[in-house]
Amino acid sequence: MSCALLQGDTALVTGAAGGIGRAIATALAEEGARVFGADLAEADLSRPGEAVRLAQEAVRRLSKVSLFVHAASPRRQETLKALQISEAQWREMLEVNLNAGFLIAQALGNHMVENGIKGRMLVVTSLHAWSPRNLPHYSAAKAGQTMVVKELARALGPHGIRVNAIAPGAIPGGGFAAPQAMADKIALKRFGTPAEVAAMAVAVLSERFGAYVTGATIAVDGGIALHNWIEP
Repeated sequence: MSCALLQGDTALVTGAAGGIGRAIATALAEEGARVFGADLAEADLSRPGEAVRLAQEAVRRLSKVSLFVHAASPRRQETLKALQISEAQWREMLEVNLNAGFLIAQALGNHMVENGIKGRMLVVTSLHAWSPRNLPHYSAAKAGQTMVVKELARALGPHGIRVNAIAPGAIPGGGFAAPQAMADKIALKRFGTPAEVAAMAVAVLSERFGAYVTGATIAVDGGIALHNWIEP
């Protein structure tokens, strides 16, 4: 029998109460990692200071952290457009996705470097990072995350620490309700599941399958990004 892919790893996963975050936390545990799954009950990442406090709490609970997955994001209303977003909505979305994600990664990156941990980080971004589809606050946050992943990969790569992102497509659940007609726009003609996104997360975080991958964003979208949005 082969060894579990993440045996001996310790992981902090944000947004772990439901949807993709919960699926990833479960998958990491099934592959042998000890997981601290955090959500609003542990930290409100929209508040100043909570990101660094959460990173410190993860180290305290786990003794060391070798894996970090940032899947936390506020719930969103799919039809909001640029002229409708309130300042509060804009700030909360960027605070949780972009600012908190970076600050936790920075804190844990320093922890990994100081302790000689060959860690791995993964950010759950979105196809919104590449193409505007309403939701300007969400799209801006996800685009920012994509660049932060590249900057972190450059900074941490010399220490043997890998940083990547996955961009899910239409994955119902966790606050996203997809109309059935959307499935017709997907090359594989079906919606994805949180478990399918989690499987890719495990692969990228593992050294067996992802050892030479860093600074990348991998789409897990069934081919929906192939759709020509200009067509009716």
